[in-house]
Amino acid sequence: MSREVILETPEDTRAFGRRLGRLLRAGDVVVLTGDLGAGKTTLTQGLAEGLGVRGPITSPTFVIARVHPSVVGGPALVHVDAYRLGSAVELDDLDLDADLDLSVTVIEWGAGMSEQLSEQRLGITLTGEEVRTARLDAVGPRWERLSDSALASI
Repeated sequence: MSREVILETPEDTRAFGRRLGRLLRAGDVVVLTGDLGAGKTTLTQGLAEGLGVRGPITSPTFVIARVHPSVVGGPALVHVDAYRLGSAVELDDLDLDADLDLSVTVIEWGAGMSEQLSEQRLGITLTGEEVRTARLDAVGPRWERLSDSALASI
């Protein structure tokens, strides 16, 4: 499944994230790709709002990963920034798979190194400067089972 969404403003990006966050469940992996300033962290802030986790949500560039516990009884958000990692081996060293089934894992800059975490994942590529396009690429039965109407709602 592949779908594109036009995001005209940063608030559109955050609102898109909120809608998507409401669909996410424990065990979901979301891989975000895009240039610096493309809106990956803004999208993650919206995902966090939709999930109902404790913030603030900031880019974990220097700490690599942050865990944001739920404040509504849902899954925690594990927010990873793989920008400074050199390989899938370094990502594996974070032991993200230890709690993968209990949380929603969002990996910025994870394309090409995070695919081994789960056979089911949602890739989102953000492109554009002022008006952005979010391209969703869903992999695995979890995403195939989501109805077209559920995906259209995001």
